[in-house]
Amino acid sequence: MLKTHFWALCCLFAVFARAQQPLGGKPVKTASGFVSGVLAADKAVVSFKGVPFATPPVGALRWKAPQPAAAWSGVRACTDFGASPIQGKPAPFSMWSAEFLIPAAGPISEDCLYLNVWTGAKSNRDKRPVLVWIYGGGFNSGGGSVPIYDGEALARQGVVFVSFNYRVGVFGFFAHPELTKESGVGASGNYGLMDQVAALKWVQQNIAAFGGDPANVTIAGQSAGAMSVNCLVASPLAKGLFNKAIAQSGGLFSHNWMQLAEAEKQGMSNMQTLGASSITELRNVPAEELMQKAQGFRRPIVDGYVLPDAIVNIFAQAKQNKVALLTGWNEDEGFLPGPLKKADAYRQQIEEQQGAKAAAFLQHYPATDDAVAEQSQYDWGRDQVFGAHGFTWANMQDAQGLPVYLYRFTRKVPATGAYKKYGAFHTGEVPYAYNNLKFVDRPWEAADRQLAATMSSYWINFIKTGNPNSAGLPQWPAYHVANKQVMLLGATQEATVLPDADRLAFLYELIK
Repeated sequence: MLKTHFWALCCLFAVFARAQQPLGGKPVKTASGFVSGVLAADKAVVSFKGVPFATPPVGALRWKAPQPAAAWSGVRACTDFGASPIQGKPAPFSMWSAEFLIPAAGPISEDCLYLNVWTGAKSNRDKRPVLVWIYGGGFNSGGGSVPIYDGEALARQGVVFVSFNYRVGVFGFFAHPELTKESGVGASGNYGLMDQVAALKWVQQNIAAFGGDPANVTIAGQSAGAMSVNCLVASPLAKGLFNKAIAQSGGLFSHNWMQLAEAEKQGMSNMQTLGASSITELRNVPAEELMQKAQGFRRPIVDGYVLPDAIVNIFAQAKQNKVALLTGWNEDEGFLPGPLKKADAYRQQIEEQQGAKAAAFLQHYPATDDAVAEQSQYDWGRDQVFGAHGFTWANMQDAQGLPVYLYRFTRKVPATGAYKKYGAFHTGEVPYAYNNLKFVDRPWEAADRQLAATMSSYWINFIKTGNPNSAGLPQWPAYHVANKQVMLLGATQEATVLPDADRLAFLYELIK
């Protein structure tokens, strides 16, 4: 009798264990067909990597809007990342070690429109909040397979995490009159952004099958990914595809946008350089040759379709998609406005560039000696590329009564060797926000693990509710123009008044 009870309990435990596997350990049905994934060792999360969300943009589909993925029969094993988009081979440089780049051993191809899903949902009825991650890389590099973008940690905390690839460089951002004419929408150039919209549409159509809630989607990105988030918030094509946005070190609030006609002229120049006489011929140029020879401006443009106007104008007219926002930038982004100069040369540069405003500029970015001048140039570079745009976005968001939470990442990332000279550098916050310190080979301290736990909790709370706060965390007040509260995320976490608001406002007036 005892033996009978024992085997009954074992069978019951086995059934219970199977029931606790994400989605029951079974293949998931998408609009294109069934996919299977890989269970984590403890069977708490299942990942699906390399899921097609569009037809490969190759051959005649190069420089066309993404087309829906073709259907397949049977079960597609989605166990490995799809190829990264065409770009130069990755190699560590500046402040970025290998963990911040696409895998050196991974494939790189034009056939790159694949996405990845991590979920801990137990069934397709769970309706978990969804995070869709958009990578950075200056619109010329990057991919969803970068180690620090792993989604398992957030999936363990109740979020369905999605990352995807979009076309970069000349493949993602190339305009030409022939392309504009054949498009049917009178536009060309923003193919990378169209890929992002296509991925978000895939999420709306399919994420419920992975236990996600299509009505509770947050888009997030860093650097060019944050600029992409800014574009999607502004784009009428993305309306209704998400309700919250996280922008880490990135925004595009300049009035100085490249217009379609100018981008088309550049495209014609590229065609001439490559010795092609038509888009058909250009579509037959090998990808590597095209990448090497088609030089020039490679980022979003005002095309009249994806982006009908400069983003700042869209926001000023309150025509953007209305979403809650979490945004900020890093203390030591590591960008310079030009070659580093000694104090005397720096002062001379400012006097020549700024004229009557030079004295005011030097009050905000002083040059009392060489060391001060060097710091001022790094501050100027940080604020010109990131701070002034994030500050402007926060102000415009609050002016329309929309929720916004502002942060400044201040933690000097621990390092060895050549990396010691970098502080709270550009992209340094990403492993903390997504609780992925384990993927980065750095001498982490207790303060770093605590910061990662706190930041990822803030991010998860925002993804779930639009508010980063919850019990047990330092209170993060919403940003308002009147009080300019910012959350400092460093060895300790505390809210304070944005210390350089006047400087950011001054600089934005100069660069807008």
